[in-house]
Amino acid sequence: MECYTAIFALMNTMPQQIMPLLLELEQCLKQANSWQNTLPSNELLASTQPFCIDTLSLPQWLQFIFIPKMRELIELGAPLPQKVEISPYAEEAVKQLAFNAKPLLDVIKTIDESFK
Repeated sequence: MECYTAIFALMNTMPQQIMPLLLELEQCLKQANSWQNTLPSNELLASTQPFCIDTLSLPQWLQFIFIPKMRELIELGAPLPQKVEISPYAEEAVKQLAFNAKPLLDVIKTIDESFK
C-alpha cells in the first residue's frame, strides 16, 4: 500500500512542479522577444517530425506545441509523459538563435530533470 501512496503523491506534485516551469519558459521566450502573436499555419503545425524540426523553430515549437499541450494535460488531470528530453535538441537548436539562450536552456533542463 505504501508504494501506491508514494506513486499517488508523485502524480499530485508533478503538475505543481511543471506549471511554474511552463510559465518560466514562456517568460524566457518573451524576454528574448521570441514570443509570437501570430499562430503558424496549420501546415506548419502538422509536421510529423520530432519537435516539428522541419517546420518550426525551437521557440515556435515550445510556444505552440509543447507549452499548450503540457498545460492541457495538467488542466485535464491527464497523465503526464513519463520522460521528457528536450535538452539535447534545444542545445543544438539554440545555436541558430540570435539571443542569449542560457536562461531558456536552464528552464528546459529543469523540465527534463523533473520527469526523471
